[in-house]
Amino acid sequence: MQQQKSFGSQVYGTLYLVPTPIGNLGDISARALDTLRDVDLIAAEDTRHTQQLLNHFDIETAQTSFHEHNWQAKIPNLIADLQNGTNVAQVSDAGMPSISDPGKELVAAAVASSIPVVPIPGATAGVTALIASGLVPQPFYFYGFLKRKNSEQLAELQQLSTMKDTIIFYEAPHRLKQTLVNIQKIMGSDRKLVLARELTKRYEEFLRGTASELVTWAQENDIRGEFVVMIDGFHGPVVAETTEITLSVKEAVDALITKGLRPNAAIKQVAKERELDRQAVYADYHGIN
Repeated sequence: MQQQKSFGSQVYGTLYLVPTPIGNLGDISARALDTLRDVDLIAAEDTRHTQQLLNHFDIETAQTSFHEHNWQAKIPNLIADLQNGTNVAQVSDAGMPSISDPGKELVAAAVASSIPVVPIPGATAGVTALIASGLVPQPFYFYGFLKRKNSEQLAELQQLSTMKDTIIFYEAPHRLKQTLVNIQKIMGSDRKLVLARELTKRYEEFLRGTASELVTWAQENDIRGEFVVMIDGFHGPVVAETTEITLSVKEAVDALITKGLRPNAAIKQVAKERELDRQAVYADYHGIN
């Protein structure tokens, strides 16, 4: 068991997790700014981007880069600094560290080393969009980013299709159109969706409608900005798993293929759901003895 008292006297330095604005600089808190001023070092996803924020608020704290391509090399030095009493603030380019951004590995390493980790409250795009969506706000399921490969994305959406919670994920503008087509294919034309784009910025916009309506919108408009995509929870009857398991392996694979998955992706999903060897499912489906 580990017990952390965040604001008592500390043997080591403290790792502060500091959220940055998702668009509007006015959304940063006084506490976040004080923390960025007071720490000894800022570990930033992109030091150039964070420097613009620091310049705006006249903050002169030193930075070091910490991102998805260098975290393995940087963590040992950051942990050593913290153990020597250095206070470090970790930031991503926008929003909460570790939420679809780098950070979780440093947090895990700090916790494993008994270094105090203190979160600072602040902006996060998913919850900001959710409370204005008009969909049921709780319970919700935050998914992050869907897979980029189309067959893998279809498989993910299939697994999410009967979830009763509101589903939240992020999507880039150049992938949104195909993602909406895939949602319609897997979850049906009448599934309610809400898109939120450019949150807290000048062109903030919410688009509410059915999957088919938003597919049409995406096909007829120039898509710009980063999107939060929210899907209404499933309201229909959920077919018991025992019904699906009565299908043969070939029937189960074929059923997924008819929903848009490629054969190999369908084989992989059936193997995972039934806890079977993937090669055995492949051989069974193709009739290989």
